[in-house]
Amino acid sequence: MILPFLTIAPSENRGKGVFATKNIAKGTIVEISPVLVLSPKDRKQLEATKLTNYIFEWGDSRRKAAMALGYISMYNHSYDANCEYEMDFDDEIMTIKTVKPIKKGEELFINYNATPDDKTEVWFHHLIKES
Repeated sequence: MILPFLTIAPSENRGKGVFATKNIAKGTIVEISPVLVLSPKDRKQLEATKLTNYIFEWGDSRRKAAMALGYISMYNHSYDANCEYEMDFDDEIMTIKTVKPIKKGEELFINYNATPDDKTEVWFHHLIKES
């Protein structure tokens, strides 16, 4: 499920991202999408490709990986994210929910550290230009 007022568009200095085409209230679930779960062996192979930038660590041990379907792999990172994600390991789905109000035209961000305001540096920190 992806709400119809989300769209993929160019994101300044970040390639593409997910944007709102109307105002969205705080606490709104904007997406629930299935994931393809990869074994640790498959994850290692995928990490040698460009897709490594689009997968999530998966499972309690974080040894597996997941390729999220829908728009989920297109949400860009921010240390001050306006959305959060939740992983459901049993049902193999991910959910995106707003943690702040989002205005029409605004980009939706998640924090790749899994907590919207976690300032722990991510692996590509040196490339980030926060606005």
